[in-house]
Amino acid sequence: MAAPGARSCNLSGLLPAQTSLEYALLDAVTQEEKDGLVYQYLQKVDGWEQDLSVPEFPEGLEWLNTEEPISVYKDLCGKVVVLDFFTYCCINCIHLLPDLHALEHTYSDKDGLLIVGVHSAKFPNEKVLDNLRSAVLRYNITHPVVNDADASLWQELEVSCWPTLIILGPRGNMLFSLIGEGHKENLFLYTSIALKYYKDRGQIRANKIGIKLYKDSLPPSPLLFPGKIAVDHVSNRLVIADTGHHRILVVWKNGQTQHSIGGPNPGRKDGIFSESSFNSPQGVAIMNNIIYVADTENHLIRKIDLEAEMVSTVAGIGIQGTDKEGGAKGDEQPISSPWDVVFGRSGSEVQRDNILWIAMAGTHQIWALLLDCGRLPKKNELKKGTCLRFAGSGNEENRNNAYPHKAGFAQPSGLSLAAEDPWSCLFVADSESSTVRAVSLKDGAVRPLVGGERDPTNLFAFGDVDGVGINARLQHPLGVTWDKKRNLLYVADSYNHKIKVVDPKTKNCTTLAGTGNASNIVGSSFTDSTFNEPGGLCIGENGQLLYVADTNNHQIKVLDLETKTVSVFPVFRSENAVVDGPCLAEKPKTLPKLPKSAPGIRLSPVAASPGQTLQFKLRLDLPSGTKLTEGASSCWFLSAEGNEWLLQGQIPSGEIESISNQPTISLQIPGDCLSLEAILSISVFLYYCSADSSACMMKGILFSQPLQITDTQQDCIPPVELKYIF
Repeated sequence: MAAPGARSCNLSGLLPAQTSLEYALLDAVTQEEKDGLVYQYLQKVDGWEQDLSVPEFPEGLEWLNTEEPISVYKDLCGKVVVLDFFTYCCINCIHLLPDLHALEHTYSDKDGLLIVGVHSAKFPNEKVLDNLRSAVLRYNITHPVVNDADASLWQELEVSCWPTLIILGPRGNMLFSLIGEGHKENLFLYTSIALKYYKDRGQIRANKIGIKLYKDSLPPSPLLFPGKIAVDHVSNRLVIADTGHHRILVVWKNGQTQHSIGGPNPGRKDGIFSESSFNSPQGVAIMNNIIYVADTENHLIRKIDLEAEMVSTVAGIGIQGTDKEGGAKGDEQPISSPWDVVFGRSGSEVQRDNILWIAMAGTHQIWALLLDCGRLPKKNELKKGTCLRFAGSGNEENRNNAYPHKAGFAQPSGLSLAAEDPWSCLFVADSESSTVRAVSLKDGAVRPLVGGERDPTNLFAFGDVDGVGINARLQHPLGVTWDKKRNLLYVADSYNHKIKVVDPKTKNCTTLAGTGNASNIVGSSFTDSTFNEPGGLCIGENGQLLYVADTNNHQIKVLDLETKTVSVFPVFRSENAVVDGPCLAEKPKTLPKLPKSAPGIRLSPVAASPGQTLQFKLRLDLPSGTKLTEGASSCWFLSAEGNEWLLQGQIPSGEIESISNQPTISLQIPGDCLSLEAILSISVFLYYCSADSSACMMKGILFSQPLQITDTQQDCIPPVELKYIF
C-alpha cells in the first residue's frame, strides 16, 4: 500500500549496494554462496566512513508491550533490530506478521535480535492508542510497538510504503530495507548473517529488553474480537466468528452455546469438532446445518457439518496464495486472506444456492466457490468444487467497470446478497477505499454506491459524512447486510464506530446508530449508544433485529429496528450445551463488569457497629412479558473500593435464580475496622429475555450504600430493600 505523495527516501543511501547484492543473490546456487555474499555486503557497509544512522525515537511517543519507552542508542545498542513500519488496517502488513512471528521464534533478544513495530497510521482512527492496542492484541503482536501517530520517523527516513522493514546493526546503523510483503527468505537471510557478522566482532549484547504484554492483563471474556455473525433463519440460532479465540460459536437465541468449535489457540486441523482448529476466522454463512467459514489467517474456506460434527477444508491449501485467476478444484486452489462469505445462485433458474461468494481481501478480489455445477456470467459451465476469480483485477484500487475483471477493489471485507430484482447484486464493503460497491449478478459489472471519489487510485477519500453517493464519507467499512423487508443496506462503518444505512435507489447514506466515539455505551436509543470498530452485522427475526459484531467491545449488540432500542446479546456456556474443542484449564471465576449505561442508586447512610450484620433484600422487577434467561448466571456482587477490609471473610457474590424468590445479601461489619466511613457497592447483573426467547438482554444496576461505623451499639437494623424496575 503506497503512501500519498511519497518521495525517494533516505533509505536510498542503501540502494546501490543492496541492489548489487540482490542481483548477485539471484545468481547464487547454494546457501553457502548466499551467506557469503551477505557477509561480504556487511563488511562493505560496516566499513563505510559514516554510518547511515536511524534517528532516535522522538520523546513523548506512546509505547505498547514494553515496561517503558525504548531508546535506539541506549536500549537497542548491541542488538540487530528489525523496524516494521506498518498500519494495522493494511492486509499486506497483516500478511507480514507470520514472517515476523517466525523470526521471533528463531531468535530472541538474548540472541541479539529485537523487532520493533513502528505504527504509522493511514486512517485517523488508527492514531488512537486504544484502537492500536486492540489491534496489537487482535493480531497477537508480542514485540514492542511505538505509536508514531504523526509519522515523524516515517517522514525522517522518507519511508514510502506499508509495510517496510528496516534492519539495523548494533550501532543503530541501517543495513537493509525490505519493501512490501513476501520477503521471508531474505528477511531470515539478512538477519541471521547480520547476527553472525556482529557476533564475530563482539558487538552483540545479550541483555534482555523489558517486555510487558498487554494481553496478559486482560480479564477472561466470552468473546474476543468477534469479527462476523450470521443468522440461521430456520433453527433460531446465531453463528459467531469468535475471531480472537480462533473458534466458531453456534448459539441459541437465548444465549446458550450449542457448539464451540476450535480455539482457544490458532491452528489448522480438520476432523471432529474436538480436534478441529482455525486461525482468526472471519466470515460465516449457514444453511441446512452446514456452515462455511472464511478461515482468514489460514487462507482457507472451511466447512462445518453440524449433523456429522465434522470440519473439512473446501478451498485453499493452507498457505497464502498469489494466484489472481483461480479455476482449480477448491482444495487445490491457493487463496489469500478470505474475509467474508455469502451464499448465492448462478442464475435465476437455479432452485437452490450453489455458489459461495468470497471477499478475497488478500488479492483485492471477489471469488466464487461452486457448491454444485453451474455457470458464472460470461463463463462456461463449471464443475462442482471449482474456485475462481469473479470480479477484480487484483490491483488495489477503487475502479468501477462494466467488465468485472477490469474493476479494482481495495481489501474487500464484507459481502451481502440482494438476489431479487431490481437489485440482483452483491454489495461489497471495500474497506481500504472506504466505499460500498455493487457487483451485478447478471453480468459482473462493478458500480459505485457510496463513499470514495472518482479517481480510482485515491484510497485516501475517507471521513464521516452523511450524504449521497461519493459525497458520503466512510472510514474503513468492514461489513454490510441487506434488509430485504425495507430494501435498505446496513453498513458497519468500522473506523467511524457507527452503523450506517444506505438506500441503494437514491444512494443516500445516513447514520443509524453510534456517536462516532469509540466506547461501549448501551443507551436508550440508537444515537445514544456507542460501538468500537464494529466488524460485521446481519439481519434476523424477519427484519426486526440487526445483530452487530461490536469487535473491539468483545460483544454482540442487538438493534431492534422497530423499537429503536439497543441491547447486548448474552453469550454463555450452559451446563447442558454440547461445547466442543480443546480448551485451556478454566481460569478462576471473574465477576462481570457492569455496562457504563447501568443506573446508579445512592442509598441513605446506615450507622452500624463492629460485629453487627446488615441485610440487603433484592426487590427487582423485570419488564412485562420477560423472564430471566435460563442457564445464564444472573448475579450480584459486592465491592468496597479503598476499603477492601470490609469484605474480608464475607460472601462477595451470589446468583439470582428466580425473580419470584430473590436472595437476601448479608454483610457482617468486621471486628477490626480500618475506617469509620466506607461505601459498600452492590452490583446486580441480570440476563433476561422475552417470553418466546426471541430477544435477550443484559442489564445492570449499581446500589451504593454509605456506612458510618460507630462504637456505640446500634439497635437491630431493618433490612435495606434494593428496589428497581427495569
